[in-house]
Amino acid sequence: MSNIAVHNGAWVLVGDGRKALFLYNHGDPDLLDLRVIESRVEENPSAHDQGTSAPGRVAMRGGPRSSVEITDWHEVEKEHFAKEMAERINRAAESGELKEIVIVAPPRVLGEIRKDLSAKAQAKVKGELDRDLTHHPLPEIEKALARQFAQPA
Repeated sequence: MSNIAVHNGAWVLVGDGRKALFLYNHGDPDLLDLRVIESRVEENPSAHDQGTSAPGRVAMRGGPRSSVEITDWHEVEKEHFAKEMAERINRAAESGELKEIVIVAPPRVLGEIRKDLSAKAQAKVKGELDRDLTHHPLPEIEKALARQFAQPA
């Protein structure tokens, strides 16, 4: 989605599986002025630190034993967090608080958010960028969006 404008009043979600910044553009498409509406950080330690045990075993009748894939709790938490971000967007779209949004997230998280958006919220999505910018300061996020969504001359 290129040639997308981040209009005045548009929201920008910059998120990954652990951190989310909901931003509001007080500027215009040519000169972004993003300000934080809401910030969320989820504690999500690695799967090993979450006490994942060794894989279970299943005995096949008359055959060998097979291991069962272990649950990656770290990935489960990322999916849960993406769902929470989508629910926040859904609520804002339903209430009229949100008129349009651009979503910036790594590809996997972007897909998780996208699948949980309501039809009304999906209609408000004006652009997507599959990058992780959660650890960048606001001026760098503004520059990245300006480069990605630059208007042709």
